[in-house]
Amino acid sequence: MKCVFPIAGYGTRFLPITKVIPKEMLPIMSKPLVEYAIDEALDANIDSMIMVINEQKELIRDYFASNSYLDEHLRNKKNPLIDLNQKISACKFIFTYQKNMLGLGNAIFQAKKFCRTDRFAVILPDDLCFNDNSNVLKQMRDLSNLYPKHCIIAIEEVSSNDVEKYGIIDGKVDKFRKDIFHVENLIEKPSPAEAPSNLAIIGRYLLTPDIFTAIENISADNNGEIQITDALLELARKGRVIAYKFKGKRFDCGSPKGFNQAIRYIESGRQVIE
Repeated sequence: MKCVFPIAGYGTRFLPITKVIPKEMLPIMSKPLVEYAIDEALDANIDSMIMVINEQKELIRDYFASNSYLDEHLRNKKNPLIDLNQKISACKFIFTYQKNMLGLGNAIFQAKKFCRTDRFAVILPDDLCFNDNSNVLKQMRDLSNLYPKHCIIAIEEVSSNDVEKYGIIDGKVDKFRKDIFHVENLIEKPSPAEAPSNLAIIGRYLLTPDIFTAIENISADNNGEIQITDALLELARKGRVIAYKFKGKRFDCGSPKGFNQAIRYIESGRQVIE
């Protein structure tokens, strides 16, 4: 299985620092946000990483490349790059480009030529998730054995005031598991009055290749963006989408507040941070 990382966005909520440093390279303690996402994919037994970037984010490509000069300099010293170098050796990194910021659906579509025949994962590094027993993507891979032909999306409950920040699902609870929903409807960023539930999609997906056909068939929204929720709705109407209420804790590191909360959470020994 391959994992797609749609990380071409401009990171405007972190300006001015993201003028020169990709948001995904901002450090959570001792390593950048994107490396946590790589760790999660590796722990879910995925070693082929497809990075969807823009031309201003070559720093990410550099980070996941070997640096023989620096390794030589550290040869007789304690080398803090050992862990990263092991990940670089363990993974196959593929870089592709999203030239125009036309939404998450468009970003995922850039990976079509690498994922056209097999189910693949998607991680949005902005959503930093913790679970000491089994990470979110690993939980979803285990679940995929029960639903081999379905797209699986991770969800969590949010407050009614926050539904307008997310894609929201509506569906029927599975007869045997209360953490699984058979999705019937998805709405991108509805108002509280329009939202069919408070079950919000977070940045973890297992998608089947027919998502690319669905993306091609949908229209852009009022902002000119191709939304992955609209593409998933096409498959949900065919009974092909499962939503999973994952086990773990998530931080929205796409915002400075959530980013700082994640740092405090790790510093505190993973104690609850409000």
